[in-house]
Amino acid sequence: MTHIGLLSDTHGYLHPRVFDFMGDCHEIWHAGDIGNLEVIDKLQAFKPLRAVYGNIDGGMLRTRFNETAFFTIEQLKVAMIHIGGYPGRYTTTARQLIAQHKPDLFISGHSHILKVMPDKRNNLLHINPGAAGKSGFHQFITMVRFSIDGSHISDLEVFESKRR
Repeated sequence: MTHIGLLSDTHGYLHPRVFDFMGDCHEIWHAGDIGNLEVIDKLQAFKPLRAVYGNIDGGMLRTRFNETAFFTIEQLKVAMIHIGGYPGRYTTTARQLIAQHKPDLFISGHSHILKVMPDKRNNLLHINPGAAGKSGFHQFITMVRFSIDGSHISDLEVFESKRR
């Protein structure tokens, strides 16, 4: 069983409770709009990290990460992109990636809106962890953690803190 911490849209800010909330996780995944290398350095010093860059991420982050990530963890196929939409409203790029890679789990960020939605048409689970940073219109800082056992996702928990 692998425990995953998932966040997005930090925009250069790491909430102090990230490390408590993700303390038992084996890996951290960042779905883009990282903001700066300091965020990456702190997360990588804490846990193994997988990330994609987002639309606000500049040159250095774009040289370290790709726009998309595709990988298998245990028996679960994962696709991650920053701007992807959600079931019924995927971007053109996301629809193409899902058709090509057929992931079991599709992760995106960008909207700053936490969503966990089954996509029965594509036989996958979509997760957008919302926004873990302070920049943007969102009222709450959110992130998620979950477990993967083979090809099964379970124990999904949400961290939520009022943005100040």
